Amino acid sequence: QVQLVESGGGLVHVGDSLSLSCTASGQAGSRYNMGWFRQAPGKRREFVAGISWDGQKINYGDSVQGRFIISRDNARNTISMQMNSVRPADTARYYCESPCVDSRCDPTYWGQGTLVTVSS
Repeated sequence: QVQLVESGGGLVHVGDSLSLSCTASGQAGSRYNMGWFRQAPGKRREFVAGISWDGQKINYGDSVQGRFIISRDNARNTISMQMNSVRPADTARYYCESPCVDSRCDPTYWGQGTLVTVSS
């Protein structure tokens, strides 16, 4: 069992930057592939970004490519996502997940989600 706890999120304005973090725990010594999905009201869940446990494989969804940056700190079992140049379309609840690093994967573990609202 893996527990994922997100932090960050909140209300920002168009063009601002925001950072989300997620810490994994539960399986001592495990190496976690992790990532982010998001879901806006009335819309389907969307893959945002994923990073392998060693940081060697990173993928982004098309809508955030070039604006969001995912990174990790394995000493703390934590991933972070820097969200730059945010847009109203980025408004969604963001969920940390494991063990997916791309959109083809169906996550096994989920965090509780953190809300990001982009105001125009």
